[in-house]
Amino acid sequence: MTPDYSDIREEVAKLCAAFPGPYWQEKDKARAYPTEFVTALGEAGYLAALIPEEYGGAGLPLSAAAAILEEIQRQGCNGGAVHAQMYVMGTVLRHGSAEQKARYLPRVATGELRLQAFGVTEPTSGTDTLSLKTVAVKDGDDYVINGQKLWISRSEHSDLMILLARTTPRDQAASRTDGLSVFIVDMKEALAAGSLTIRPIDTMMNHATTELFFDNMRVPAANLIGEEGKGFRYILSGMNAERLLIAAECIGDAKFFIERASNYAKERVLFGRPIGQNQGVQFPIARAYAQMKAAELMVHDGIAKYEAGENVGAEANMAKMLAAEASWAAGEAAIQTHGGFGFAAEYDIERKFRETRLYQVAPISTNMILSFVAEHVLGMPRSY
Repeated sequence: MTPDYSDIREEVAKLCAAFPGPYWQEKDKARAYPTEFVTALGEAGYLAALIPEEYGGAGLPLSAAAAILEEIQRQGCNGGAVHAQMYVMGTVLRHGSAEQKARYLPRVATGELRLQAFGVTEPTSGTDTLSLKTVAVKDGDDYVINGQKLWISRSEHSDLMILLARTTPRDQAASRTDGLSVFIVDMKEALAAGSLTIRPIDTMMNHATTELFFDNMRVPAANLIGEEGKGFRYILSGMNAERLLIAAECIGDAKFFIERASNYAKERVLFGRPIGQNQGVQFPIARAYAQMKAAELMVHDGIAKYEAGENVGAEANMAKMLAAEASWAAGEAAIQTHGGFGFAAEYDIERKFRETRLYQVAPISTNMILSFVAEHVLGMPRSY
């Protein structure tokens, strides 16, 4: 089992108390990035949790990052503004060169730089990563990149991006997983050069989501992570970390909903008694709690195996699916328990309800996970 990190959770809860519901309601209404919240997390050192001590970070394992993000969600805040810095970090830490780490990690640790953008998804490929069309062509000491990315969050609020692009045409690659490469992109430089365009996308939740366009964007060859053409395998470990951390956030959401629903059920009196005396109110909350606890065990199992260096593709995907379903069920129970008040912005239920719904679709949909489990865990024929 992973450590509880009760001391870290307690401090995160104290920090979150300075950003109560009205703060998030205003940000949600204005579709504004929670800069003050992100700054506070950075100053407290939480955004540098996974960065090794030699580069100015805390050197903590993934389980600590999961505890931080879970507690943020449990307290009613939104870790979506910062979670990419946690899961993108693994690609740099595991596969980046010593020079790249020395150049970027200390400045990320101090908050001078934000590493919040992860450029993988495209309009025509979605989660079919091997079909992406963004191309990087070597030109002297640079790579010239052209293409488009979609659903890339926090691009407007990040200095650096981890970008996946094709460096070998698919029909010329040695295998279907070869030919993709990973780059560290200085987004501010690219914006200043006019080779990167960021277009915001308005969505049902405040998630700072954008579409990116690369027009002959030059990236130094020194910013290539690892070996050219091997990028797909590099990001897989990052994707597993991403799924586990998103799952931890969903557990936090579920706990938020369950606590709000059970407290309201005890306090709300109708017909002379608390509504929580009714089994029709009790049972959905109790079932959501059971779902959350089961999903939480799956998350802990996946994180423990990840930290042990095991291949956790199955565990990470199943943890993310089960946790997302648990948070959605808990949100349903909270809405039903609150009745009409569940739709009032001041209660924060409807905001969190919209935010947690995302995780049955992103970063990978439930159906894609079921397909993965059927094929790669149960050995069934590949589905189409």
